[in-house]
Amino acid sequence: MPDMTHLGLDETALERLGGLWTAREIAQQPQMLRETQALLMARRAEIEAFLAPLLAQPNLRVILTGAGTSAFIGECLAPVLSTRLGRRVEAIPTTDLACAPQLYFEADTPTVLVSFGRSGNSPESVAAVELADRFVKSLHHLVITCNADGALARYGQGARGQTVLLPDATHDRSFAMTSSFSCMTYAALAVFGGIADRDARVSAIAHATQQVIGTHAATMKAVADEGYERVVYLGSHIFQGLARESGLKLLELTNGGLVTMFDSPLGFRHGPKTIVNDKTLVVVFLSNNAYTRGYDIDLIDELRRDRDAARVIAITAQDGVGLPVEDQVRIEGLEDADDADLLFPYIVAPQMFAFYESLRYKLTPDKPNTSGTVNRVVQGVRIHELS
Repeated sequence: MPDMTHLGLDETALERLGGLWTAREIAQQPQMLRETQALLMARRAEIEAFLAPLLAQPNLRVILTGAGTSAFIGECLAPVLSTRLGRRVEAIPTTDLACAPQLYFEADTPTVLVSFGRSGNSPESVAAVELADRFVKSLHHLVITCNADGALARYGQGARGQTVLLPDATHDRSFAMTSSFSCMTYAALAVFGGIADRDARVSAIAHATQQVIGTHAATMKAVADEGYERVVYLGSHIFQGLARESGLKLLELTNGGLVTMFDSPLGFRHGPKTIVNDKTLVVVFLSNNAYTRGYDIDLIDELRRDRDAARVIAITAQDGVGLPVEDQVRIEGLEDADDADLLFPYIVAPQMFAFYESLRYKLTPDKPNTSGTVNRVVQGVRIHELS
């Protein structure tokens, strides 16, 4: 008989609380990562045939784009993919491309526009692909989306495009993006980093993600019940994008009830640290890279010496952070993994924390915005004509 509980609550209780879809979509991520890899393997030849001649161009530019959470995928991946490909890879949100295309598009630079979209219907995202076609002479579209019926999915099916459609279950029905974020991130990492190479690593990533859900759901609930008034997420390089996504999840699911911010451990000292008081929770994503990790640990040590923060929690795949066991979310099996592999088990702890905070605020996680002014697919955006 299938397990009918998610994040420690049965489906009947979750439905009553208005959080069934959010809990289910957080909990399904290990399986969705496996299914995403299987889908990519099935289409490997087609995807590689599309990208190979483009990546052979030494002056190729790759733009990773999306709106909101979909934009943060680019922030997480751009540094990694740029290094691996030896090409310009930039994260530019569609909300920037749509309002100032003349500042971002380069007419004479061959470009692959990688568009991420859960629904694929955000007005800015549709506008961005249309503007790119107008501004860039040699342009190709790679669309990574969860919705077969979205505008972006159809746009990527043109002669100069390719659409990677993810498993239908990743088209999250809850307000906040969770499994859509992780699976679109994974798909882009695999497509540009080697689909076959990922096949040998997906099991360890999915297992580690499941371990965090199974081991630390109760921990995240207990942390939420402590009643912090401010939450700060910190991460170096690619984890700064993850920190931004984590802060947004908390802001969305508490309907703005919690003050949140994100930064890098090094950047945090330059003013933003003034947010810390005795009602502040600080969460640090630690790098597996020894050099970078040194800076992460320095900041943790400083926060402990200051004694201003109510609590400091490390999300880490390695020990040796100087924090008590109860203040560590330890990731099993990825102690030697590349930091990019850690994106997936790392994000589920903040997602669970945001879910439990939503319940603590007596909101319905599947639809936390009580006024109806913020929607699952953005509304009220007018795209202006560009002469």
